[in-house]
Amino acid sequence: MKSIGYKLIEFFIIFIIIPISFLFEYQVLIKLFIGVTGFLYIIYVLLKVEKNTFRIQKNIGWRQFWMHSLMKLVMLAVITIIFVWFTDKESLFGVLLNKPKLWLMILFFYTFFSVYPQELIYRIFFFQRYQHIFKNEVVFVLLNAALFSLAHLFLKNTLVLFLTFIGGIIFAITYKRTKSTLLVSIEHAIYGCWLFTVGMGNMLGFPS
Repeated sequence: MKSIGYKLIEFFIIFIIIPISFLFEYQVLIKLFIGVTGFLYIIYVLLKVEKNTFRIQKNIGWRQFWMHSLMKLVMLAVITIIFVWFTDKESLFGVLLNKPKLWLMILFFYTFFSVYPQELIYRIFFFQRYQHIFKNEVVFVLLNAALFSLAHLFLKNTLVLFLTFIGGIIFAITYKRTKSTLLVSIEHAIYGCWLFTVGMGNMLGFPS
């Protein structure tokens, strides 16, 4: 399971074939089975092959992380507020103001049942399995971001693909710099929860 040939086949199936297949119409239960099976395989590889212990590392640079994350959040907030104001003014902070319980519930489930699994797959697993194959670091980060964007292809929204590509670059750089699953998951959750809060949840598949 450690040969380059095996890893390339694994890479192609997990990060290209499966995401593209979800674009097509077939039974949801089959999609669910494929998704769960793939995720369990990834967990198995991380635990048994890559010997990942999933421990929170010591000496995390919290101060630097929060400074960088909050600066990026401010820029994201300004851009998205202006965007929603001009494109769908009624949705601006709509769920937060009108359905606060739904807002809290979505933030909780999104953070723990969407963000963390995504980071396990697209940062931890991806970096540990394939970083040694792609020698150029810039190409590797851009590839990671492109495949992260491809995972959202089923939403059939060009803006989502653009946002997830940019987000993928940010998350890949954060993980590459910190090597922390916790930090990259927090950052991912912050930006994703903000998009839902500001009123862009529909395009991301959130209920509203």
